[in-house]
Amino acid sequence: QVQLVESGGGLVQPGGSLRLSCTASGSLFRFYKMGWYRQAPGKQRESVATISSLRNTNYTDSVKGRFTISRDNAKNTVYLQMDSLKPEDTAVYYCNARRPSVGADYWGQGTQVTVSS
Repeated sequence: QVQLVESGGGLVQPGGSLRLSCTASGSLFRFYKMGWYRQAPGKQRESVATISSLRNTNYTDSVKGRFTISRDNAKNTVYLQMDSLKPEDTAVYYCNARRPSVGADYWGQGTQVTVSS
């Protein structure tokens, strides 16, 4: 079992920045594909960004050039740097750890990001 703890959410003005962090328990973090997902009120949860164990990254089109996902395996932590934030980025952001080869799929509790003036 892996526990994921997110932090870094909050209220920010349009054009501002936030950095989300997600720290995982256990000793196998480096083997997991990590991702950030978000869910806005009344909408389905969507993938925002993912980073593989080999540090290959993918982003949804709406955040390309604004968000950066990274990982620090020594700290068991994945980050999401969010710049040039827009009101439409407002959502609960969830951290995910996935290792399909062993059927592992874990979620954090979520952190609220609100972009508003």
